[in-house]
Amino acid sequence: MKCSRPRWPNKGLVLAVGAFTLLLLFSLHVSPPTCAVPEKPPGTPETLTWTSPPARPPPTPCHANTSMADLPDFAQQPQHIRNFLLYRHCRNFPQLQDVPLEKCSQPVFLLLAIKSSPSNYERRELLRRTWGRERSVQGLQLRRLFLVGTDPSPHEARKVNRLLALEARTHRDILQWDFHDSFFNLTLKQVLFLQWQETRCTNASFVLNGDDDVFAHTENMVSYLQGHDPDRHLFVGHLIQNVGPIRISYSKYYVPTVVTQEEKYPPYCGGGGFLLSRFTATALRRAARVLDLFPIDDVFLGMCLKLEGLKPGSHSGIRTAGVHAPSARLSSFDPCFYRELLLVHRFLPYEMLLMWDALSQADLSCGKRTQVY
Repeated sequence: MKCSRPRWPNKGLVLAVGAFTLLLLFSLHVSPPTCAVPEKPPGTPETLTWTSPPARPPPTPCHANTSMADLPDFAQQPQHIRNFLLYRHCRNFPQLQDVPLEKCSQPVFLLLAIKSSPSNYERRELLRRTWGRERSVQGLQLRRLFLVGTDPSPHEARKVNRLLALEARTHRDILQWDFHDSFFNLTLKQVLFLQWQETRCTNASFVLNGDDDVFAHTENMVSYLQGHDPDRHLFVGHLIQNVGPIRISYSKYYVPTVVTQEEKYPPYCGGGGFLLSRFTATALRRAARVLDLFPIDDVFLGMCLKLEGLKPGSHSGIRTAGVHAPSARLSSFDPCFYRELLLVHRFLPYEMLLMWDALSQADLSCGKRTQVY
């Protein structure tokens, strides 16, 4: 067989390509990329370099405590109760999103720590535009955080984790951990936040801890808190006392005897929203380390206060049960009912925007009303 001689490309073309390659390599050497992002499997939430805390090894996966299955009536409990008991001891979870170090680099008067479910994008956006906007009130700084887990569904988690990564990049206000975001895991969310605060935001004088469906009058909060010392005990909200576990299995708040034998809870404040001082946050953190997790988060914080010898207080301006009009002829959505309050629970996103706009009007006239704080 006759083989043909290989044809070489034009020498001028070879020299031109070589010169271009050298120029490209030189430009890469003098101008490296500002950050290198390693390849990740599809669906992995993006961890942004400006939000990364100091490097540390990932937590060891937490395995089920199978000895819980030997407890009386364990097998008869709903699946979410069994899951809680099996994984009750787990407290160390990877952090998927963090906030930049400068979030608390300057003194923070009021830190807004808002519990949010991963898919509640609309609620978070409305809070950012209304009462949760980071700003200075009476010369005092407000900072915002959303506390989030992951969706229990792997398919949904791929979407919402990406959403939260985008929010973190844009707004720098997402604290996300890799645990299933559920009602019984709200206590875990509180504990992880307290742990995070210990190293990242101890200079916050006060904390508003609330849900993403509350309307908070943050200007009124600042006025109220200015009369208090952040280094003394403060824990106020809608006080609940003389109640105990609900033993009805179909209730959202069902707590069987296999979880607790106690028939009475310590006094606590409704978890929709409450205010606490930096002193009390430290006390809660200390107690949370030694107490077993309890499935109802606001009750757990009441247990922490009791262990520390502290008591929650009542504030008539915090209405986690909502606002009721004094007459059927009046609307409970009247902004005049909210002008002097601190916090009201159960607001739809559009209602939050409407109320914020109404209360921001300089010509709002309500006549003579009694202050509630």
